[in-house]
Amino acid sequence: MTSVRLYTTGSACPNCERTRQILTRAGIRYVETNLRDNPDALSYVTDDLGYSEALVVIVNGDPQNHWSGFRPDLIRNLAHHATQPPTVPLESVTSIGRN
Repeated sequence: MTSVRLYTTGSACPNCERTRQILTRAGIRYVETNLRDNPDALSYVTDDLGYSEALVVIVNGDPQNHWSGFRPDLIRNLAHHATQPPTVPLESVTSIGRN
């Protein structure tokens, strides 16, 4: 299952609101952290990830899979992959009815 964390500046952020709406419409659950209320989160977003503005989206807690700002293209891609059935490596598939 895909996990998404939004780092926002609250309800007055239009990019944050549009991102929340699209994620909700796509059925993607998210956890939101308000950067104004959480200095540790603000430090993580600015110092560790290098962003200077909200909105910041992190997918699956992966420090390589994140973006800043309103990105409907990336949200659509995320929604597409979230609805795909998981792939199973061929090595883990066993034949039924074979001895």
